Amino acid sequence: MAAQCCCRKAPGAEAAPARPPPEPPPALDVASASSAQLFRLRHLQLGLELRPEARELAGCLVLELCARRPAPRALVLDAHPALRLHSAAFRRAPAAAGESPCAFAFAAPGPSPAPPPPLPAFPEAPGAEPACCPLAFRVDPFTDYGSSLTVTLPPELQAHQPFQVILRYTSTDAPAIWWLDPELTYGSAKPFVFTQGHSVCNRSFFPCFDTPAVKCTYSAVVKAPSGVQVLMSATQSTYVEEEGVYRFHMEHPVPAYLVALVAGDLQPADIGPRSRVWAEPCLLPTATSKLSGAVEQWLSAAERLYGPYLWGRYDIVFLPPSFPIVAMENPCLTFIISSILESDEFLIIDVIHEVAHSWFGNAVTNATWEEMWLSEGLATYAQRRITTETYGAAFTCLETAFRLDALHRQMKVLGEDSPVSKLQVKLEPGVNPSHLMNLFTYEKGYCFVYYLSQLCGDPQRFDSFLRAYVEKYKFTSVVAQDLLDSFLTFFPELKEQSVDCRAGLEFERWLNATGPPLAEPDLSQGSSLTRPVEALFQLWTAEPLDQAAASASTIDISKWRTFQTALFLDRLLDGSPLPQEVVMSLSKCYSSLLDSMNAEIRIRWLQIVVRNDYYPDLHRVRRFLESQARWGLGASP
Repeated sequence: MAAQCCCRKAPGAEAAPARPPPEPPPALDVASASSAQLFRLRHLQLGLELRPEARELAGCLVLELCARRPAPRALVLDAHPALRLHSAAFRRAPAAAGESPCAFAFAAPGPSPAPPPPLPAFPEAPGAEPACCPLAFRVDPFTDYGSSLTVTLPPELQAHQPFQVILRYTSTDAPAIWWLDPELTYGSAKPFVFTQGHSVCNRSFFPCFDTPAVKCTYSAVVKAPSGVQVLMSATQSTYVEEEGVYRFHMEHPVPAYLVALVAGDLQPADIGPRSRVWAEPCLLPTATSKLSGAVEQWLSAAERLYGPYLWGRYDIVFLPPSFPIVAMENPCLTFIISSILESDEFLIIDVIHEVAHSWFGNAVTNATWEEMWLSEGLATYAQRRITTETYGAAFTCLETAFRLDALHRQMKVLGEDSPVSKLQVKLEPGVNPSHLMNLFTYEKGYCFVYYLSQLCGDPQRFDSFLRAYVEKYKFTSVVAQDLLDSFLTFFPELKEQSVDCRAGLEFERWLNATGPPLAEPDLSQGSSLTRPVEALFQLWTAEPLDQAAASASTIDISKWRTFQTALFLDRLLDGSPLPQEVVMSLSKCYSSLLDSMNAEIRIRWLQIVVRNDYYPDLHRVRRFLESQARWGLGASP
């Protein structure tokens, strides 16, 4: 076919309006069984009923989709054996996403032990057909962390034609949904439930394209037992008292793993103009006093560095100690474990890290789990820029030294040739992506980002680049090449210098070499805090012991920062087993003092006790475990 100049009309033809280029299909993800590349997910709606007595969630999911090509035979979603699918149906949808919001009818309480899942009710709208036609479906094994749900579609479906798939289901014993009996909460007053979707657990919460490459807006209607407060990771939330339901809407596209829910005896307290904490009543005063005013300070610092906060509100909910990780960056609503309230410094770092995820991870997301460092490494870098702005370089360098020590400790365990020490990890089919989460994702990723910042010679210039990067890719998912191409485009002088090919520091080597980071940051600005730690450690490992112990006893570690004490104990743990007389002297000098400190410190000292078989202090180990044990019992992951 002969080419035609694009600036001329064909004879007798009118100029057609320019069409936006079609969205590219999402990146392939071996951790997903779904057919995400064949469809564009525009919006999802959830009707959820929480049934804590049965430890069951009953759901109705409405997916709004368009096929990328005509006549797709089936829609394949990620699911889980914990999901029992009751029905599947098809419905035409209006052209604009979210223009056909549906209500949900919940079964009335009755003698039946298993009420049906919620029923959708659609308003009549132009371009929408009120009738739903049933669809055939089947569930097949996929991996030990999920199943594939195949839903047969009508044969006449056209490309780019909006349609809805409605799925009704119940979920029990789901990895994403944690049910706690009242006695396993701090207040022992009401049942508690929370979800944890990262990395691939939310396929047991609702059928979905469970891949970070796919994002969409969502809305939800949730019915819970009377008196139970429900929260979700959403930009809008209301309680409709006459219906007894909570309504939520997330106006920005998010991946499936960031759809999160928590419900329990939760009360709010404002801590800033756009932030509040939610916690059980007995924890609320502590949480409020520790964070009041601080979160706004951190958000404002992050905005100065990386541009406007995109999510409206930034709220925090404190969860019981059964929460399986320290914190989770769910948009608008950070989940964080309540026990972190014991340590001010760990609380500061962990919340600031989740704040940083609002830009890196939530707004701009890694497209595959093989490149988690794009979220975690960038968020760690941003976290340290925020702490430098608010608490100074010395504190940031201390925390960085503490984390890099932990990285090298993990490397000794795994070995320098471990494939999981790569930034671009090859995810083999069947391997759970959660197994790839390690300190390399955070700290080696951070070191690479820090190296990039050093190439441009000025942290402020690199901040400007990251601000432009977020603006360009916000609400999308990216791969490493997107970041690196943007970096070289933003700094053309560095591209001319071929900084990506410098011998021994090639970008490709950073991404694919095993072992430690190719370069680590200069932490000399933290020497006023790290030097005393090193000096005390050297005293305790010097000879003769009597003289060293006497000198060490003059150093008052009760005035140290938490990260200093933790770093000192980690160094002792690395040197274990120690001579018994050293452990005896350490116990005499520090045991009672450390016993009064927070759990991050106590657990490190008790690890030293166990590693060195120091029997006189084993009763402290037992007491610590007993104090923690009841929180871990009875939780149903």
